[in-house]
Amino acid sequence: MKEVLNFMKETEKRNINSENLDEMTTTEILRVINNEDKKVAMAISNSIEDITKAVNIVVDALKKGNRVFYIGAGTSGRLGVLDASELVPTYGVDENLFCAIIAGGDIALRKAVENAEDDIEKVKEDLNDRDYKKGDVLIGIAASGQTPYVVSGLQYAKNMGSPTISISMNENSAISQFADCPIEINVGAEVITGSTRMKAGTCQKLVLNMISTAAMVRMGKVYDNYMVDLIATNRKLKDRSVRIVKDITGCDDLTAKVTLDEANGNVKVSIVALILDIDVKEAKKRLDQNDGYVRRVINNG
Repeated sequence: MKEVLNFMKETEKRNINSENLDEMTTTEILRVINNEDKKVAMAISNSIEDITKAVNIVVDALKKGNRVFYIGAGTSGRLGVLDASELVPTYGVDENLFCAIIAGGDIALRKAVENAEDDIEKVKEDLNDRDYKKGDVLIGIAASGQTPYVVSGLQYAKNMGSPTISISMNENSAISQFADCPIEINVGAEVITGSTRMKAGTCQKLVLNMISTAAMVRMGKVYDNYMVDLIATNRKLKDRSVRIVKDITGCDDLTAKVTLDEANGNVKVSIVALILDIDVKEAKKRLDQNDGYVRRVINNG
């Protein structure tokens, strides 16, 4: 029991700033929550070097044709699913490139699945069902840092020889023992004691955003600060595609739309074609020759 409490010491502490919360007005409650949330970004800033290492691990794996897996339970698992699912339309990646697994399966996205986080064998089955292989990156997410499902998954991947990353809110956590890159961020005690869906969850969301976004930039999915590999699956994204082409090339609305139509909606191809004044077929060829990096194509003329 002492060992468990040690692992949970930060995420289970009582927050002195929210004592007597039930006696506060609504505005006072919200100010307490807001003031505590402000501390999250500052806490993350102390772990930039660790997050940098994580990004490098992910990029190296992706460039070798491998995949990235997120595993977690409860809030941690849901945040992994959220991050992975949003990468497809934003950056045009294959839906299986970032694979998120939540303990208890997809039903656990909407309702708690009792004891799922304690099943140390199911995680291996879940990984194998998704063709997890040596070389794929496994990112284990657990606020407490001791979730058995996540610990077991990281240990399994580590023994396989796969690169591993962990994200927890406690120092010297169990999941860190099986991570090539342990990220441990102390965000302090929660406003509601032990409610790690709050600051801990916010921290996990921010870190996952940082890792996946920086990796996508490094993979050539971004030009300047525009998402140039987006998949325009709805009206909003189609309009965004037009705006991006216009902003980068300086062309008018009609030219952007016509070029995008000729390029089958491919923003990168449209940008290269307009900037270099070449047809879309040649633009695609040059992008292929430069691994899809728009800036590299433009700089090479």
